[in-house]
Amino acid sequence: MVVFYAFCRTIDDIADEQAVSVAQRAESLKKWEDGLRDGFAKDNEIGRELIEVVERRGISLQWLLEIIEGCRMDLQPQKFGSWEELSKYNWKVAGVVGLVSTRIFGCVHESSDRYAEMLGNALQLTNILRDVGEDLSNGGRIYLPENDIIRFQYSERDLVGRVYDGRFIAMMRYQAERAEYLFREAEALIHPMDRHALLPARAMAEIYQCLLEKMKDDQFRVFDRRYSVSKFRKLLILLKFIFAGVLRSE
Repeated sequence: MVVFYAFCRTIDDIADEQAVSVAQRAESLKKWEDGLRDGFAKDNEIGRELIEVVERRGISLQWLLEIIEGCRMDLQPQKFGSWEELSKYNWKVAGVVGLVSTRIFGCVHESSDRYAEMLGNALQLTNILRDVGEDLSNGGRIYLPENDIIRFQYSERDLVGRVYDGRFIAMMRYQAERAEYLFREAEALIHPMDRHALLPARAMAEIYQCLLEKMKDDQFRVFDRRYSVSKFRKLLILLKFIFAGVLRSE
């Protein structure tokens, strides 16, 4: 899992490095694609270890290529006309990450794949809501579906102008309700056979649900603050799931 995280972190950092030209970032991502297909040079330790994990855990190389493709989409500002379009992006940058993780965790039931995809969508949408202001500052990126913005008589111009009013709050609340629905649907997909294997994912889900609740309680003031869950709260959640795992093993 450490190796897979290092890969995801590296790919994400390449795509987000604003000090490097788009052409250079695209070339760096292509080198990772080529490495996955043809093998990595000796000096790319992460890449070589990643291939070992892929072979040992039976992970599809196509999933890793999808992650790179999702990050490539971030090289230029994106616009998504609908939730369906955004979901396709979320699948590449989060859903596939979940699918790879289930293989690493040792999940065996087929419902865990659907769980991973659903949870990935929920986590990524929560990230999008948290990062609305930050994304605008980072190249004018807008991930909120255009038709949902229009639904509340808000506009892209209002968003770029960081207009904070009842329309914005209602639109954000609508997205938060969608994320809550995805979290509930994901939870319902957990099969008893994989409940223990999915302890890390379940802990992550609870942390992100706390983050979502914190934004809701504060009326989504995402233009002037970055929300986070305290280290103490995270520790309590992690300890709860660790304790649950220890009890099961006994």
